[in-house]
Parts: sequence; C-alpha cells; structure tokens
Amino acid sequence: MTMKEESRADIGTPVPDASSTDELREQAERTRDELGRTAEALGAKADVKAQAKEKSAAARKQASEKASLVADQIREKAEQATELVKDRTPDPVLEKTAQAAAQVRETASKAGQYTADKTPDPVLEKAGRATSIARANRKPLLAGGVLLAVVLLVRRARGRR
Repeated sequence: MTMKEESRADIGTPVPDASSTDELREQAERTRDELGRTAEALGAKADVKAQAKEKSAAARKQASEKASLVADQIREKAEQATELVKDRTPDPVLEKTAQAAAQVRETASKAGQYTADKTPDPVLEKAGRATSIARANRKPLLAGGVLLAVVLLVRRARGRR
C-alpha cells in the first residue's frame, strides 16, 4: 500500500485512547462475569442428581410435616373421644372399670415378676439394654410409630375406595 492508501484505510477508524481502553476492559470483565453466571446456571440445571436430592429432601420435609400434623390431629381426636366416653359412661361402670384395671395391673405385675424369676440372666441383661436404648431414643421411636400408623391408615383408606 502506498501512503495515500494507508491514510485512506485509517479514515473512520477511531484511535483508541486510554478511557476507551479502560471501558473495553470493564465491558469484557462484565461479559466474563455474566458468562460465568450463565455457565453455572446451566450446569445447575444439567445436574440431575443434585436436583433429585433437593426434590427428595423437600418431599421428606413435606411428608414429615404432614405426619406431624396428622399425629396432632389423631391425638386431639383421641382426647376428644376419651372425654366423650368419660362423660357418657355411668359412674358405676367407671368404678368397675377402674377396679378391673387395677386387677389387670396387679396380675400383669405378678406375671412379670414370675417371668423375671424364670428368665435366664443373659436374656434379662439383653432385655435391659434394649429397654435403655429404647428409652434413650424415645422420640425417634415414637415418630417412627406415628409415621407407620399414618402409612397404615392411608393404605387402609385407599383400599376402601
């Protein structure tokens, strides 16, 4: 190219100055940041395993909350039914029931003592350990029992439909 052609080729091409260079760098940095965020978002959407874990955790939490709600409702209904039965049961029947309950407790106590006397010591030790473990983990055992009851009630209700 000749000198005239070179000068014509540069016509309209802005000469970069310091401020436009800084602006370009900032714009490039912003673009990199946006691309990084976009790539992370796409990676998160593509991570099926993580999504499945999140959904299963949410489902567990929801099931736990529902089980707790149902357990509370069952407990409340049982208390209402107990009060209703007590209110409608005549006093002589309540007295006889209390006497029968006391007799059953006494008989059960005697049977328990007889069983303890006849049971070998190693079996008693294992039973004692199992009892202490159950007492130490009372809440999880109760929660598991309530959950089992809820599952059985739901299955029973669905079976009737």
